[in-house]
Amino acid sequence: MNNGHDAMLWLTTEAERVQCNLCAHRCKLAEGAWGICHVRRNVAGQLRTFSYDRIVAMNVDPIEKKPLFHFLPGTESLSFATPGCNFRCSFCQNWQISQSPRQGEEGLAGEDRNTQSIPPADIVALARRHGCASISYTYTEPTIFFELAYDTARFAHQQGVRNCFVSNGFMTSEAIETIRPYLDAINVDLKAFSDETYKKVYGGRLQPVLDALKMLVQAGIWVEVTTLIVPDLNDSPEELRQIAMFIANELGQAVPWHVSRFHGDYQMRNTQSTPLKTLGLACRLGTEAGLKYVYCGNVPGQADERTCCPMCGDLLIDRVGFTVKSVNLSDGKCPACGEKIEGVWE
Repeated sequence: MNNGHDAMLWLTTEAERVQCNLCAHRCKLAEGAWGICHVRRNVAGQLRTFSYDRIVAMNVDPIEKKPLFHFLPGTESLSFATPGCNFRCSFCQNWQISQSPRQGEEGLAGEDRNTQSIPPADIVALARRHGCASISYTYTEPTIFFELAYDTARFAHQQGVRNCFVSNGFMTSEAIETIRPYLDAINVDLKAFSDETYKKVYGGRLQPVLDALKMLVQAGIWVEVTTLIVPDLNDSPEELRQIAMFIANELGQAVPWHVSRFHGDYQMRNTQSTPLKTLGLACRLGTEAGLKYVYCGNVPGQADERTCCPMCGDLLIDRVGFTVKSVNLSDGKCPACGEKIEGVWE
């Protein structure tokens, strides 16, 4: 029988109950109970993770696909995931793997022929073999496979490979502090600016995400933010303005904001795609809020995804979709006017 792998960041509360301190749900679990993520379980008074050796997807991606536009542009990143998530977004594009542990009454136990066990050292070796500058923990929520991510990230740093999370940001201060020495960049989905929406649609809460974003910036990790704009859900001018103002005022005007077009999926297949005019409005509101770098995603060829100097307007990074055509920076500055362009460039 599979009894899982030792979990991190938990404590015993009373009797054989345990509390997981990995994500902001902070699940308190009786003997045999699964967490909200359905991959962590109380086994005889010990918290165990069942996602450690369950890699369900692995690919070599452009770093721009994360999306990370100000982090080693034009490089590739070995990207992987295990099943599971601590959210239940009704339009998840990767629901087949993120929600798979919830399909039955139990969590991620037993053997799964669709997953494979790859040790951290082998993951890093694969990244180096493919010439990847980084490893991205993505497709599902990396917080949920924190132990595998942590072990891999530590080894990656020893081998000169960077680490990136693509996350919903619903993590605790303990998780951030633990991964901080090894996490180089993160893209956080700020999905809405309404706690009610977070509760009803995503199964989470807004404030822990806002708190985590501020902690990540303060920790010196390179942060970019993505908002998938969903019609009639988070697309009002007021809510988009609130998101833009939060990023500019609380995280910093140099934090890139990716506004992304929604396409129907999972339980929201019949919802229309985001109108281009709404994306244009979001970009304008971001600029009005003082953000230096606002990008429009999921509309390749129909929106400007280039990086221009916020001071003089010169083209610095020419990109279309996930393809970088040229990078024109001089020691992280605009060659024309000398303006510092925030990011991780080497």
